[in-house]
Amino acid sequence: MDPCEIARLPEELVSAALSRTSPRDACRAAAVSPAFRAAADSDAVWACFLPPLADLPPPAHGEPLPPGGKKDMFLRLSGSSVLLPGGLLSMWLDRETGAKCYMVSATELSIAWRDTPQYWTWTPLDDSRFSESPHLEFVFWLEISGKIHSNMLSAGSAYSAFIVYKLADHTCGLDSPQDASVSVRGIDLVRKVCLQPNPQRSHAEDVVLPRRRGDGWMELELGEFVCEGDEDGDVSFGLAETKRLNAKSGLIIQGIEIRRKN
Repeated sequence: MDPCEIARLPEELVSAALSRTSPRDACRAAAVSPAFRAAADSDAVWACFLPPLADLPPPAHGEPLPPGGKKDMFLRLSGSSVLLPGGLLSMWLDRETGAKCYMVSATELSIAWRDTPQYWTWTPLDDSRFSESPHLEFVFWLEISGKIHSNMLSAGSAYSAFIVYKLADHTCGLDSPQDASVSVRGIDLVRKVCLQPNPQRSHAEDVVLPRRRGDGWMELELGEFVCEGDEDGDVSFGLAETKRLNAKSGLIIQGIEIRRKN
């Protein structure tokens, strides 16, 4: 079909076709012609990329959403996270698929000895999404876990869980492998990870190492899973090192992130 003929297609037909593509394809289609731009920017297209409004949690007080159309809402929710009521979760949409993604704050996690000041201290950080972050002062027993209900996630999406953290200027005991786990539908998926790789120590090939993010934090993948859509329960995730009775310190946690697997 000649490009000029494509431009003469009814807007409703173009919208119906674009709604079956992806957000990226819809943005590219807007450059084809003014007629395509009108269809590609329409609410009819972008409503198909957004989760149903009933499935979108309301933002916390003071977290504005754009007053414009569905495309503006998608770009806002996929461009940065929104803090949810209570301040214990933040949410955003995956820009490629529209899948719902979350970060569970450290305050919402179960952390062994978290309320004992000689082991953990809690302080606000300017670059954290949440009000406080725990700083590991000294423990022998490191155990961190959290959960999210499966109905908060997007059915049919593959996810990965990451602990998001920093290391203090002085650390100890974090360069030994830890046990990471993700549990869904009663199945436990376990792997070896390491919060602080030691350049003077060789790590086994099956030990997952962290990477530095663009926001200055580090992240370490705890595991991956698929949200089938028929689950009715929690997805649990965690990190532990309880077998070696060596002192550990210097870990600063922002939270655990659950996002679409790339």
